[in-house]
Amino acid sequence: MTMTTTAVLHSEWIKIRSLRAGLGSLIAVFLATVAITVLALASIGTAEADNAGFEPLFGAFYALNFGQIAAISFGTTAMSSEYLNGALRISLSAVPRRGLFYGAKVAVVGALALGVGIVTSFVSFLAGQAFMGDYAIGLGHDGAVRACVGGGVYLGLMALLAAGLTALLRSGIAVLSILIPFTLIVSFVVGDVASGAAQFLPDKAGQQVLHQDPTGTLGPWAGLAVMAAWAGAALLAGWWAVRRRDA
Repeated sequence: MTMTTTAVLHSEWIKIRSLRAGLGSLIAVFLATVAITVLALASIGTAEADNAGFEPLFGAFYALNFGQIAAISFGTTAMSSEYLNGALRISLSAVPRRGLFYGAKVAVVGALALGVGIVTSFVSFLAGQAFMGDYAIGLGHDGAVRACVGGGVYLGLMALLAAGLTALLRSGIAVLSILIPFTLIVSFVVGDVASGAAQFLPDKAGQQVLHQDPTGTLGPWAGLAVMAAWAGAALLAGWWAVRRRDA
């Protein structure tokens, strides 16, 4: 069983590595987040820091709003490739155990997104602070290491949420059409209308870990746990679809 599991994990890694759109999205998580962090903080970072109410720790992770789009694209693309040109039938003929097939794909997607996410969080934080002058904070700042680690976990969970929904809906376009507007627009609208309920939305809950002193009901790790529950529910729904529906 160990060899079979290892072989399936390796095959899923090969699939993702050979998938240009998926690999490109994964690279974009890092490049987009770091580049936008540097551009934003180099141009207006110190000016924003003069504003009352500016939160230096949360502001350091502003570009994660763009990195999460790439993470969503990565999770979506990695899973939706199975629903193009009969690829799922080929995959299941090679790995008849659907649980093993699905679990291996989810594990590889999650591991890659988490690894790239954590590296992205630390690099973008340190690179951005190099342009903040007297307002710069370091890893010794209260909550900084937690935010860097949590930011990476957040990106990984966002990729898994997208992967689970893609397995459920069997359409990458549908998932991108739902998740990207949701994270960029809908959650902010809901937050203005019903701030109490909005804090339990996946993106709002997950980003609590980026605040030095989170406000509201959820603390930093509790918020990340709520987001993990959303991702877990999506993955379970995706597993149901893979198990019950015809290839």
